[in-house]
Amino acid sequence: MADSGLFDLTGKVALLTGSTKGMGYVMAEGLAQHGATVIVSSRQQTSCDAAAAAINSACGENRAFGIACHTGHKEQLQALVDRTGAEHGAPDILVGNAGVNPHYGPMSSLDDDAFDKTMATNVKSNHWLAQMVAPGMIEKGGGSIMVTASVGAFRPSTGLGIYGVSKLAVLGLVRVLAAEYGSAGIRANAICPGLIKTDFARALWENPKAAAKVVEGIPLGRLGDAEDLKGMAIFLASPASQYITGQAMTVCGGSDMWR
Repeated sequence: MADSGLFDLTGKVALLTGSTKGMGYVMAEGLAQHGATVIVSSRQQTSCDAAAAAINSACGENRAFGIACHTGHKEQLQALVDRTGAEHGAPDILVGNAGVNPHYGPMSSLDDDAFDKTMATNVKSNHWLAQMVAPGMIEKGGGSIMVTASVGAFRPSTGLGIYGVSKLAVLGLVRVLAAEYGSAGIRANAICPGLIKTDFARALWENPKAAAKVVEGIPLGRLGDAEDLKGMAIFLASPASQYITGQAMTVCGGSDMWR
């Protein structure tokens, strides 16, 4: 059977934040497996190097490179984008996956520092990144921007309120990006995972009662794994999704339908 090329990312450069473990790592690996040159990033260079080495080992070629960056610092994000462009070419694909959740509990007990940290990392850093990569994408004739949101954006929570607020803001951000950059061929979409078994959400899925309650509302009958995000990232990065932009793409086993 002939290869349609719908998922071919050969020659593309993908930059991913929060990509040395969990969902970010799996998405980076998937993009590399389909031909992209992948830049993995997190705070520690040793973690970046280890993740890049693992992806290269899995792909059998020199596909991944690690560049450390703290997404809360604008100058570090600019350095990340500039170095990527200088060494590998301007990004065609951006995956803003870095996120934090420093506060668990009601909004009434949320202090200003936790509020600012959550919104800065989960929202503002992705706004900065979009501004930084857009000129290169425009020059190339298009690109794909993905930002990791959450099904927590769709409903209120008395324990994860500020996290949900930040992820709802992410949905607003990608819609505006889609509207502003669509004429330049740049697509922007949010990826909205349900409860995924990663270190980030360990406190939830390792709690048997909490996990069982979540599974009750999932038609597919299980919690998600990081691997469940790979196909979505490949799809949104590739020509297969060339007419999809401004969307909240749920990866949740059916817990949040018709979003």
